[in-house]
Amino acid sequence: MAAIGPTVGIVGGGVVGLCCAVALLDRGHAVSVFERDADYNAASWGNAGHIAVEQVEPLASPAALRSVGKRLFGVGGALALPPSMAAHWLPFAARLIAASTPSRFAAGTAVLTPLLAGAMPAWRALVETLGARDLLGEDGHVVVWDTPLQAQAGRERWSRTAIGTARIEDAEPALLDRLGFLADPVGGAIRFTGSGQIDDLHRLALTLEAAVEARGGRIVRQDVRLADDDGRIVIAGHKVDRVLVTAGVRSRALLEPLGYRVPMIAERGYHIRARADGWPADLPPVVFENRSMIVTRYADCVQAASFVELGDPDGPPDPRKWARLEHHVRALGLPIEAPFTRWMGARPTLPDYLPAIGRSTGRANLYYAFGHQHLGLTLAPVTAQLVAALMTGEQQPLLRPFDLNRFGKKGRHV
Repeated sequence: MAAIGPTVGIVGGGVVGLCCAVALLDRGHAVSVFERDADYNAASWGNAGHIAVEQVEPLASPAALRSVGKRLFGVGGALALPPSMAAHWLPFAARLIAASTPSRFAAGTAVLTPLLAGAMPAWRALVETLGARDLLGEDGHVVVWDTPLQAQAGRERWSRTAIGTARIEDAEPALLDRLGFLADPVGGAIRFTGSGQIDDLHRLALTLEAAVEARGGRIVRQDVRLADDDGRIVIAGHKVDRVLVTAGVRSRALLEPLGYRVPMIAERGYHIRARADGWPADLPPVVFENRSMIVTRYADCVQAASFVELGDPDGPPDPRKWARLEHHVRALGLPIEAPFTRWMGARPTLPDYLPAIGRSTGRANLYYAFGHQHLGLTLAPVTAQLVAALMTGEQQPLLRPFDLNRFGKKGRHV
């Protein structure tokens, strides 16, 4: 399609940025995606592959605050607050506490619910557009508990939880049979329907990049700097009409020098991967809730992932996290054998656990879509649809609660 709209420079080539690029190209814009990394090691390509339509309740909540003590890494949980990174997570923790009141939690649930309702339809439309329908699985996911008592408590908790368009049912006997490889019998399990997964994250990255280039867009492998040019945002060294920031956890460093307040933290997750030889090919993602671990079968590997480590995106990884994952694999008797590949990546998380999606009110050519925390993969296509419509001049009232100005302003023209 020949470009008829403004030229757009997208800063950040993760899943959100690439989905936005495809949507904008399909609306006739000329698009360049600036992404410095070519190793596909970002959170977009190392996550659990789960299309989490059930996660309509923000993690900033009174219940989450009450549970902090038993979720800490030191007592076997998934939450890590490294003392060496306290300068990063202490200010964030204060804002998180302020965002976790009952009223703000209810408001967050109310605005995430319609956004997540569009997630699976948007994914279906995207894979059809890409000619890669097999990338999307729609077999839901499974939640497993170690003991009947834990299962009873877990079921009761989920029965009180808003889950959007997803539904819960008891795991069918055939599904439990496929979990027969576990070292101990399952204490209980439920199955979510309406959720999904991506079959191969690396292939998704390559397919999206190929779609961008096939539509006449460019993937530019370089770091960039943003600057203010008489009230307009420019990408130094490049001529574009509009700038869209989709740089994940790096968005803070791009925008705060321009006067924007972006109280975002790197929420670091870890995974281990191994060959898929012994894992049932038709088993959907399995959440071992007592261990805060999700296991996903991809096309050619199996991945075990966990942890919420708040800190510095560039800080060294903690090998104890990988060792804990390997321990869980052995203790559960999972058919996942070494050698393992190890990964750590940083989710971009804002203190109210809502994304920032919208347009700057002071610099009319600046748009943004970042801070999707655990929902980046889930919300990428629907975010792209909304951003593309916004850039085309269509009103998008659904995006008002995600305006970056909710965190206040550092300077003028924000």
